[in-house]
Amino acid sequence: MRRQIVNAFLFLIAIGNVLSSCNTKMNKVNGDIEFDSLHINRTAHLFADSAKPACNLSVRLAYISHADRQGMADSINALVLSMCFDTTYACLPPQDAASEYAQNYVDNYRKDLEPVYAEDIKDTDGDGNVGAWYSYYKNIECGVERYVNQLLTFRMHYEEYTGGAHGIYATTFLNINLANLSPIHLNDLFKADCANELTELLWKQLALDNNVPGRKELEEIGFGSVGDLVPTDNFCIGQDGITFYYNVYEIAPYVMGPSAITLPYESISHLLKESDLLQNLK
Repeated sequence: MRRQIVNAFLFLIAIGNVLSSCNTKMNKVNGDIEFDSLHINRTAHLFADSAKPACNLSVRLAYISHADRQGMADSINALVLSMCFDTTYACLPPQDAASEYAQNYVDNYRKDLEPVYAEDIKDTDGDGNVGAWYSYYKNIECGVERYVNQLLTFRMHYEEYTGGAHGIYATTFLNINLANLSPIHLNDLFKADCANELTELLWKQLALDNNVPGRKELEEIGFGSVGDLVPTDNFCIGQDGITFYYNVYEIAPYVMGPSAITLPYESISHLLKESDLLQNLK
């Protein structure tokens, strides 16, 4: 399951290659940008038989329907589609991408489970008493988190069940620099060689958030037991600070849920690069 979460962030690496090959009007620093949204809800049963288990896919997606700057809508939509689906869908119009993704989800569900289900039915003498794990679901919701001057941030949340004891869920943030239409990474904001100090600040803030004295007590609670607490590229640039978001299994067990650690700008100002982007956000 941890691998599922890690894969959600691989688009940050692959999207550079993609870029090279509601109806709400926002501010006009970067020209008029208009947003729209789409919703797809698709249910499909094994063997197209309503008496058999089914999969359900729900997609709610915000995207740019119009931008004054040439190429802006296509470039940003490519980033969003890569985050929500996969880089192979990035060059499609959003509606087409969502429809194709839904069809592939159904096709893969049936391809993977129909042979197994058929064998399972034989073993139960065809009485249909088989495990509930055959009923899959996936929900994807992506919307605009923040739009200020040169910063546009999308937030994507997904939940998925593919058998087993429980499903998995994760939240991913995509911060886009509208000046160059590129994702914003940690090394775009922070000075080199500050990872250790930034890590210490994260531990300190996490302790404050949980009302414990320090790292030792946090580890006793369960933090750091399934993964190291290090600066993550899954962050959201806010008005008062930068929030680092850790999904389940990344730094704590599933039962503890996700962790959001916000470092105020005053605590990290000495670690930040000089940036017009950050200066214009406050």
